[in-house]
Amino acid sequence: MKRSAGLASLSRDHHQALVVAQRLRRATEQTAGDAREAFLTYWSTHGRRHFSLEEEILLPSYAAYGDPYHPLVLTTLGDHVAIRQRADALAANPRASVVELHDLGERLARHVRLEERELFPLIEKEMPAAQLTLLADALEHSERNV
Repeated sequence: MKRSAGLASLSRDHHQALVVAQRLRRATEQTAGDAREAFLTYWSTHGRRHFSLEEEILLPSYAAYGDPYHPLVLTTLGDHVAIRQRADALAANPRASVVELHDLGERLARHVRLEERELFPLIEKEMPAAQLTLLADALEHSERNV
């Protein structure tokens, strides 16, 4: 699916999240440590920042044109809280179970699919094209100034 310029960078980030999620979901007793480390590396270098960009730039930009209490917005924010909590728990537990890894992987993949299939199309429908362009600029500026 072709994304507007305003959401393209976030959509590209989702690919990395899906790769890590798949690794978590496929973890075995033998690969659990590597899957855990791959997720924590992703989380510290991309995931945490991605969530912040969505919360601090994307969703407030959307709120000027759409319902900030839309169920998709609320679900997205709730997912962010739940995934953050699980990421923190995983960082604190070097011996996380395969079940915990599978659960986090499934939750992360489900979250990405929600954003790609439902939230982003809603935002693209509600926000004018000029605002989506400004959104792309704001996201790019924020990424450069990290």
